[in-house]
Amino acid sequence: MFQGQYSLVTAVRRKNGAIETFEVQKKEQPLLSKVKKIPFVRGLIGLIEASASGAKHLQFATEQYDLDENPEQVHDTKETFSSKLSMWLGVAVVGILSFIVGKVIFTLVPAMLASFLFDGLVTNLILQNLIEGAIKTILLFSYLWIISQTPIIKRVFQYHGAEHKVITAYEHGEELTVENVQKHSRLHYRCGSSFMILTILVGVIVYSFFQYDDMWDRMIIRLELLPLVIMLSYEALRFTNALRNVPVLKYLGYPGLWLQLLTTKEPNDEQVEVAITSFKRMLDLDSEVKAKQVPLNHASSIEM
Repeated sequence: MFQGQYSLVTAVRRKNGAIETFEVQKKEQPLLSKVKKIPFVRGLIGLIEASASGAKHLQFATEQYDLDENPEQVHDTKETFSSKLSMWLGVAVVGILSFIVGKVIFTLVPAMLASFLFDGLVTNLILQNLIEGAIKTILLFSYLWIISQTPIIKRVFQYHGAEHKVITAYEHGEELTVENVQKHSRLHYRCGSSFMILTILVGVIVYSFFQYDDMWDRMIIRLELLPLVIMLSYEALRFTNALRNVPVLKYLGYPGLWLQLLTTKEPNDEQVEVAITSFKRMLDLDSEVKAKQVPLNHASSIEM
């Protein structure tokens, strides 16, 4: 999936070899656009939007897979617009709830383990938070490594790598051919995966300013501070992206690149072709909107 200034496009290769796209044009929402310009707040809004849109595009990919598995399946042409809208809204809500639940679990479990295993041995608050951050990092890397071994997730990570390669080739001004794209790295600075590692690093710093009494108090504080950690991490991601071409300071983004060694895999040529199709279609749609001079506001995304 690629998100442009005015549109979002997902491409899927069917089992018959054809490539189909799911295209969504962004709607002008003046109030939301103003809110997304506010530092810190824009991080929460952006992540909620990404979760909702990502879920809808994943639903499209799943539907195409189901059609291939059941070639005799035919869409009901009498399906009403309201029922279709309800389905998409339901998918978006599930995506948002999944993101929230995932963040809550990933925040509480490390805090609980750190308290249970080390609070009786370590009294220094900063050291306690470093241990919690280390546990969170181990859990994150272990989880990503385990799921990356499954065929389905490995394929998803290959497409993730293909997206990065396409973006890099485009940024270098190269013609988007499979051969040109494959020459580039599957790692990219502006990847949403970097956000995950930043929440750990930022959390260690933020939590060090708040003392707790016991394990339950620690977990409650973590939940209360979760929105703040998310907002600060988003701003940190923008900051590291802005400094990626500055000598020495570019290394600030390296932890995120290291994490991408797990969240991306080397794609094959067919997967790169799908990514190129999606990206080119997104460029075409954006060009069409610009040509019509549609007064849409600029939008940004941390995910590809």
